Amino acid sequence: MNANVAIQVLPSVLEDEEIVRIVDAVIDYIKSTGVEYYVGPCETAMEGDYEELMEIVRQCQYIAVEAGAPSVMSYVKITYKPDGENLTIERKTAKHHLNDGIKKLTKVA
Repeated sequence: MNANVAIQVLPSVLEDEEIVRIVDAVIDYIKSTGVEYYVGPCETAMEGDYEELMEIVRQCQYIAVEAGAPSVMSYVKITYKPDGENLTIERKTAKHHLNDGIKKLTKVA
């Protein structure tokens, strides 16, 4: 695993339900690839081989359009270490989700 990629797909549709439907289609595609992934409220993070993740990012645009988006904007973040291991999603986030079953949302005062 030499790369982490986070992608936010923004279909150019107006209705919230349509945005969710199209983004869900993209997330379903990501799930189908078999890479490790984590769905967050604003983006989906993936980890794996750089070339494989870049192909997934490329396909996400097509999936969104096939699902009904007339156009799509995507924001992508990439961490790439060609000769080393990246920190895993689990290592980066697990400590922040220990109580997810008990506490759904933390409000900052």
